[in-house]
Amino acid sequence: MPNLRIISLLPAATEIVCALGLESQLVGRSHECDFPESVKYLPVCSAAKFISGSDSAEIDRQVKEILTDALSIYNINRELIRQLNPDVIITQAQCEVCAVSLKEVEQALEGLLDKECKIISLQPNTLSDVYKEISEVAAILNASSQADDLLERAEERIEIIRHKLKFRSENPKVACIEWLAPLMIAGNWTPELIQIAGGDPILAVNGKHSVFIDFHDIRNADPDIIVVMPCGFSIPRTLQEINLLLDLPGWKDLKAVKNSRIYIADGNQYFNRSGPRLTESIEILAEIINPKQFIFGYEGEGWIRFNV
Repeated sequence: MPNLRIISLLPAATEIVCALGLESQLVGRSHECDFPESVKYLPVCSAAKFISGSDSAEIDRQVKEILTDALSIYNINRELIRQLNPDVIITQAQCEVCAVSLKEVEQALEGLLDKECKIISLQPNTLSDVYKEISEVAAILNASSQADDLLERAEERIEIIRHKLKFRSENPKVACIEWLAPLMIAGNWTPELIQIAGGDPILAVNGKHSVFIDFHDIRNADPDIIVVMPCGFSIPRTLQEINLLLDLPGWKDLKAVKNSRIYIADGNQYFNRSGPRLTESIEILAEIINPKQFIFGYEGEGWIRFNV
């Protein structure tokens, strides 16, 4: 069977394609696809309308303003896509802010190509959804056996964590912050990742979208552990705005702050992407929540302890 020409407009999808051993079939990517490193050389088929480098509050303001007048906060390069002549385009339908949406791709492709192009739209809400969609993508790309191997390895790694924590009687309360201004708690698959890693997720429901909250909600819940993992932010990028939390009235009174259990994780590379590296995200949380039981080697790269 001839190779397919694949464009991925979602970082998680790019990682899925590469994890299935099909990187050579990728002919284009989104502006946010950056893993593995080798995909950075692919043609870039999208761009953000908001100004990169803005602070959290300004990004939030720009996104809301753009969405009042347009369907999307992204631009798609139709001419480049026409030249790349894809057989498959992978995008998402979960979040208008996270990546190029299904509607945008459908509009961009209308009358564009002289052949049929398969659009794969991902919309996971839970960890099992992510793994199911990996299998579905693999089936379309003729790589089902590779997906079986990939998911079997992921399950083995997760089982190691579950087994070590089998007799744990009490789990610490964990809050994962997904945006700094306004404050947002990570939902979707994140509560399940916390549970697997030995924590009790608070202020969010597994399988439900991330929610904006007031700081008094965090104060009232008083988590034992706080992990700061803003969507799309690296650890250095988060450190640039950490004062948004430190300056909140009552921040120093939180149990997690008093006990030095504040952590910053790379949300962009791990937790925010619904792809194969959610397995690594679970291991990162296991290191953070249960440091005496788990050392996987992510500290310093995937997460750091923040000392106030």
